[in-house]
Amino acid sequence: MSDALLAAYDAVLFDLDGTVYHGSRVIPGAPETVRAAREHGTPVRFVTNNASKAPDEVVAHLTGLGMPAETDEVHTSAQAGVQLLAERLEAGAEVLVVGTRALADEVARAGLKPVRENAESVQAVVQGHSPDNTWAALAEACLAIRAGALWVACNVDATLPSERGLLPGNGSMVAALRTATDVEPLVAGKPQPLLFETAARSAGASRPLVVGDRLDTDIAGAVAAGVDSLVVLSGVATPKQLIEAIPAERGTYLAKDLTALTEPAEDLRIGPRPGWTVTVENQTLTAKGDGDDLDLLRALCHVAWETGVTELGEDTKVQLP
Repeated sequence: MSDALLAAYDAVLFDLDGTVYHGSRVIPGAPETVRAAREHGTPVRFVTNNASKAPDEVVAHLTGLGMPAETDEVHTSAQAGVQLLAERLEAGAEVLVVGTRALADEVARAGLKPVRENAESVQAVVQGHSPDNTWAALAEACLAIRAGALWVACNVDATLPSERGLLPGNGSMVAALRTATDVEPLVAGKPQPLLFETAARSAGASRPLVVGDRLDTDIAGAVAAGVDSLVVLSGVATPKQLIEAIPAERGTYLAKDLTALTEPAEDLRIGPRPGWTVTVENQTLTAKGDGDDLDLLRALCHVAWETGVTELGEDTKVQLP
């Protein structure tokens, strides 16, 4: 275990949707991997952009999937969003909530007043994912934002991984309000670094590792926070997205899923890999060799990021399970 990836860091910050589970379906091996981290003495934190559930609900969900957790190990974008509101508003200020009751309760706990209808006294709008968000709720928020209310989006994930596939996420609803108001919200969750910084601080960590499946939120948030990250292919990220990733969305390591945390760190690092030679020919990436397709992808990403060439040659294909 001494050379395992998790042993190289003083905390592991897990994304949830697409990384630990898909809705009600756990990623195979996730409970055992989280248990291995705990047994090694590495603190774990669960950092989610999904603002629909309170920390105790997240704990109940994780426990039901075989991963017991404590509420202080859970950090949600609802908490981050309300933190931004509390820093900017007077106590008792009215906040129009577009989201679940859990988000409204978080607003109330911060000493602010959650409301569901727009009025002249509304000073801010907070928007988080809820499967019950309606046109009427968006209309109330639209009026408040147009009247000058502060607008905080808990996150801007366009999609939400589920056991059925990708579903519309909070970012899709945020996009509707952005179109209707011509206003940009203040974003609380990933890719802003606040969630990761708060989670790392709660674990007393100075060298945490982020594990996530989305380049534009999990990995971009890790880059913004200045910490290393493991990209997993169990959720949203695809080989094409990885090869074409901009500097702000590039991970440190790459694996099929989070169970790789118990594997040697150097086997997972994105970079040149034994058995594969990747060159640039006629502005395309050409790979020669034999070995693991994940190693091929790690090597392709390395050369693509170094050269800016992202087109694959006709004979270069990445086939992943």
